[in-house]
Amino acid sequence: MIRSTLLATTTLILGLPAFADGITVHDAYMRISSPVAKSGAAFMTIENTSGEADRLVGVSSTIAERTELHTHQADANGMMEMLHVPEGFAIPAHGAHALARGSDHVMFMGLTEPLEEGEHIQLTLDFEHAAPVTVDLQVTMGEGPTGQSHGSMSHN
Repeated sequence: MIRSTLLATTTLILGLPAFADGITVHDAYMRISSPVAKSGAAFMTIENTSGEADRLVGVSSTIAERTELHTHQADANGMMEMLHVPEGFAIPAHGAHALARGSDHVMFMGLTEPLEEGEHIQLTLDFEHAAPVTVDLQVTMGEGPTGQSHGSMSHN
């Protein structure tokens, strides 16, 4: 009985987004191609409920040699290429910014250990104005969330 209650409580907590300085993160997850992949990407929606625009300016994690903000952009030949975005992503006041496949995302390069589907890892989001936010990402090898939140966050 106690075990089922703890499991239900943990599932509920991980499924609910938390709030920090007007920043809320929804549907956060990490996608890898295989358990021994050397890179992966994280996707989520970042909502800013405050009246002041903000900017996601950095990310960090202990599971990769490098963790960066990236986007996809067409080159001169129309081929899509992935680029590091050191200036980060604007999060408008009373608005949101989606980090999505084929668009803006978090890139993990040089994963330092194998990851299993369903495992949870931590990612810290750094903002220009809001305090850092730690996001819990569920690792998937599939398409990602299907309307269910895969991650939550906490204020650092």
